[in-house]
Amino acid sequence: MLIDRMLRLLVSHSILKCRLVETGENNRTESTQRVYAAEPVCAFFVNRGVNSGTLYIHVLSMNNRRFMLQDTSEGCDTRRKRCIQFCPWHGTLRIRCTDEQFAAIFNQAMSDSSTMIMTKILEVYKGLKDVNTLVDIGGGLGTILNLVISSKYPQIKGINFDLAAVLATAPSYPGVEHVPGDMFIDVPKGDAIFMRRILRDWNDKDCVKILTNCWKSLPEKGKVIIVDMVAPSEPKSDDIFSKVVFGTDMLMLTQCSCGKVRSFAQFEALASASGFHKCEVSGLAYTYSVIEFHK
Repeated sequence: MLIDRMLRLLVSHSILKCRLVETGENNRTESTQRVYAAEPVCAFFVNRGVNSGTLYIHVLSMNNRRFMLQDTSEGCDTRRKRCIQFCPWHGTLRIRCTDEQFAAIFNQAMSDSSTMIMTKILEVYKGLKDVNTLVDIGGGLGTILNLVISSKYPQIKGINFDLAAVLATAPSYPGVEHVPGDMFIDVPKGDAIFMRRILRDWNDKDCVKILTNCWKSLPEKGKVIIVDMVAPSEPKSDDIFSKVVFGTDMLMLTQCSCGKVRSFAQFEALASASGFHKCEVSGLAYTYSVIEFHK
């Protein structure tokens, strides 16, 4: 059966577990069947309640859409022709703004994964307690800011900054203002600027451009808060962290040849080139680090 063939594959990746069960009557074995059960990792693919998040749409829907897999020769957005090599990922971002069905899937996927990761980050990261205005660059539907404000920091004024086409479908949240714009031109002002999984999409030159705009919009002693993976200097065999991080780096290489998962030293170099005087890791949630660039 097709389902059984799929389940066998999931067992091989430790997503499910399997045991053989003999069936029959009067102590006579007539057949043997495989019985499957969920491994703990399956918890990340189901809705576990408010503020839990799920990877279901992100993994099973978004990454298998034809827009993510098609070979388009258009490359990067015409306004951002900074990637020298073929870069279908940012062709996808353009499609995201024009195809309503894909936009809905993409935005929901980002929202769900953001909820799961940020819920954990808010448990371990204390760097928002003195922030009055927080700008989320590429904030999509505003999920992160809503979670930050509604669950822990009601004093924060949130500015959700993204493309106008994305914000057109963003719901209204108390304390969150949706502001359209382009991070390559300028960035709204705030005490702190937040970016989750943004810099990995771009080459170093583009990252410096984005970060320089952030530096200009921050007050003295302001900071950029980056949530992303940090590549270890030495990969390890049979290590789940190495598998996830370097697997993601390969995804960036194939989906956007100008992007990459950076090491801490590479983040330090970006901070220095953009005018920031200090770079430090201030928290860890799953495979994501919270990195601060201080002005």
